[in-house]
Amino acid sequence: MTNLPSKAEFVAIIAMLMANIAFAIDAMLPALPQLTSVFSPDDPNRVQLVVTIFVLGMGIGTLFSGPLSDAFGRKPVVLVGALLYVGAIAFALSANSLEALLFARFLQGIGAAAPRIVALAIVRDLYAGRGMAQIMSFVMIVFTVVPAIAPLLGAQLVLLGGWQTIFIAFAIFTLVVTTWLALRLPETLPKPRRIPFQVSKLRSATREVLSHASVRLSIVSQAFCYAILFTMISTVQPLYDDFFGQGDAFPLWFGGIAIVASSASFLNAALVMRLGMRLLVTAMLIAQLGLTSAMIFLLLWGVSGDTLFYAFVVWQTGVFFQAGLTLGNLNALAMEPMGHIAGLAASVIGALATVGAVILAVPVSLAFNGTPLPVALGILLQVFGALWAILRLRRREFAENAT
Repeated sequence: MTNLPSKAEFVAIIAMLMANIAFAIDAMLPALPQLTSVFSPDDPNRVQLVVTIFVLGMGIGTLFSGPLSDAFGRKPVVLVGALLYVGAIAFALSANSLEALLFARFLQGIGAAAPRIVALAIVRDLYAGRGMAQIMSFVMIVFTVVPAIAPLLGAQLVLLGGWQTIFIAFAIFTLVVTTWLALRLPETLPKPRRIPFQVSKLRSATREVLSHASVRLSIVSQAFCYAILFTMISTVQPLYDDFFGQGDAFPLWFGGIAIVASSASFLNAALVMRLGMRLLVTAMLIAQLGLTSAMIFLLLWGVSGDTLFYAFVVWQTGVFFQAGLTLGNLNALAMEPMGHIAGLAASVIGALATVGAVILAVPVSLAFNGTPLPVALGILLQVFGALWAILRLRRREFAENAT
């Protein structure tokens, strides 16, 4: 395709489209104490829903973003999603109850689904297989810069003008990124390849996606891996603040851990072409199983103080590191047989994985009792689920190759 920007600029555009989601989640974390005091002082756990309700909206919006981008092109759908996102922010700024704020976050998530899922479809338009996985690894490298600075930026915005200032920053970020895409990236889906939007086609694509055992298992593993990440993100700020007494330093710890964990994307980019996606996902989940089991052992053994805090930091780093070695690979595995319906498939896969992750993560978040133990036990079960799915996928493919 002619008139494409350089690979570096292309990766940066895709990364910023996807980073919009990380910014919308991670920058909210320093605002949770203020949101709790304003909207839900008697039930702090409910405020954590500002994270998961956004993800739920994103998952539902994902189901339609891909088919609409297949019908009307990638760029128009991103721009409409950005308008919905900014409109939801205006609604959030006028919220006078937690329910109203959660509804605005839900709408914001629906709007955010467009750049997230269409970014994946754009990559699939131009790359496939391990080449797609490599591009996604480079995207994740750039993507990790935003989670590293988002909590620190969010904390400064709260000090500057309260939680409302964070939402204004969300709007500015979205407008800048979508303008960059509109000006620099040509349409990657030409009109002859477009598919009219029909509910029947969405149903057909869903059946086709779910008819592939390898795709189904990749989605299941991806849902569990996302659940691990969402569980940690939705509970990490209260743990730093209330349990460890490190609330003021939380943005610095979070940012430092995100930077360290970003090395997973470098490692994945270097290894995925030689070792393959399945092996890397399996190895990382086994390592995560060991780290989470060790954290539970320390909690049950009664370890406390600085020793427990630094153990928690190592465990949190492992959770974020795991995301860099699993999520992009699992998505590439699920998309591998779906090139002929990339937009539809990306929507179905993304929606199922994201909504499934919310269903898995919310009960753990609501069971939070101010200590890391419920979080660690929940994540242990989620790791088992992800590992079961990827091991079953590998066994199935070994059996098919042997026949």
